[in-house]
Amino acid sequence: MATAAIDLLKSEIPVEEDEPLILSGDINTGLVLVDIVNGFCTVGAGNLAPVAPDKQISAMVDESVKLAKMFCEKKWPIYALCDSHHPDVPEPPYPPHCITGTDESKLVPALQWLENEPNVTLRCKDCIDGFLGSLEKDGSNVFVNWVKANAIKAILVVGICTDICVLDFVCSTLSARNRGFLTPLEDVIVYSHGCATFDLPVQIARNIKGALPHPQELMHHIGLYIAKGRGAKVVSHISFDTTTKET
Repeated sequence: MATAAIDLLKSEIPVEEDEPLILSGDINTGLVLVDIVNGFCTVGAGNLAPVAPDKQISAMVDESVKLAKMFCEKKWPIYALCDSHHPDVPEPPYPPHCITGTDESKLVPALQWLENEPNVTLRCKDCIDGFLGSLEKDGSNVFVNWVKANAIKAILVVGICTDICVLDFVCSTLSARNRGFLTPLEDVIVYSHGCATFDLPVQIARNIKGALPHPQELMHHIGLYIAKGRGAKVVSHISFDTTTKET
């Protein structure tokens, strides 16, 4: 899609970003990593993985790694969602992807160390929406329990895809918060540079049965725009306050 056309559309639906986020120990903040797995991020790793190095996806992974390291250093809670599907249970309209037990469903190499960190909760999910994917058979919700157990007042969300899995999770979380299911959660914050989506140009989509064009930069913007419209905060700058006393 032409850059001029994208810029015009973005000017018509601007994302008014919030003030830069300063993270400190004064407000219990949890980091949510959405689907930063090989099947969506590592070149050639599967049907929905990038076919070539992708700057937006690489930048998202880099920013997520930086945040994860800081949260672990401070022993702040992290909730990592990993797309993981049974081979006999399809997820239309998408082709088979992130099959349970394969490398596709594992965190990218730069984040696999999280599996051994005591402040990290890993959750494999078999649907687009990580909030629904956190439901257990008994009706309990692992994500809800994580928020309550850690008395989290704000969550910082990063991952892929901005307009699909990230957006669905954010919207469901906001609805649950508004209904009082996530007390004491107050703020859902999306870090724009910590999110990414895929690119499927129209000329390629035309040759794939059932595929829809998916211009990366525009759809990333739209994902942020909708999240903001639903009540999330969107930030592009994050820093850590080193003057506050850690808990």
